This record gives sequence, structure tokens and C-alpha cells, in this order.
Amino acid sequence: MKYYAVIDTNVLVSAMLKWDSTPGNILELAFSGMIVPLLNEHIMKEYREVLSRAKFHLTEEIIYDVLVELNRFGVYVDAQELDIDLPDPKDRIFYEVVMEERKAEDAYLVTGNIRHFPLEPYIVTPRQMLDIIIGDMNE
Repeated sequence: MKYYAVIDTNVLVSAMLKWDSTPGNILELAFSGMIVPLLNEHIMKEYREVLSRAKFHLTEEIIYDVLVELNRFGVYVDAQELDIDLPDPKDRIFYEVVMEERKAEDAYLVTGNIRHFPLEPYIVTPRQMLDIIIGDMNE
């Protein structure tokens, strides 16, 4: 089974800083094809900009490799702009992409900042996403 998910930048950063973690598990599942990352140019640009911050100490090679893998397994979604106010305006594109994909199939937004988004069952923490996948595997 495949799970379509927008991976918020904070989850990606957490995974890169500590691979042996729940966010790291999310990224591993994305790199194995079980989670299909939902992307667009704005999201990829934010990933690159944030991962390139000096405070994270990630090499260009590591950043490049991660972005290539996300591209390889990901699906680009052309999302319509939505009229929604979020605490962080930069989060809007993540919400718009998940909402666009949900028109066709189940999709999730995986974030460490759950309170930045509307309270919906498809907006989940990394732990909740893993629980959904594990629950489906046990059925």
C-alpha cells in the first residue's frame, strides 16, 4: 500500500539531524516508496533553502542526495491557491498541496507543528503517520 503525504520541512530537518528517529522513519518510508512525497516547486525550494542553513551543518552533497531521492519517489502537484489564514504563511503551500491531492485520493500532511494547521484527521504528526501505516499492516 502507498501513502501520499506532504512532508513538512520541520519533519525533513528533524530526519536529517537525527536519522534514527520517528521523522527519520518517515523519510526512510519515502525513500522506499511506501510514502509518496507530494511536492511542488515551492516546497522543493523551501526544502533546499532550509536544509542549506549553516546551523544544520549539512553538506551540499547530502542536501543534493536527499532532494534527488524525494524527486525520484515524489509526485508533483499543481495546487490551487486556497483562501485560508495559517499562523505561518509559508505553511500555506503545504496545506494547498495536500488539499489538491485529496481531491483524487487519500493524502496526509505530516508535520511537527500540528497546531499550525486546521484540526483534521489527515493532518498528522510523524508518529501518527507511522501508527496509521502500522495499523493498516496489521489488518
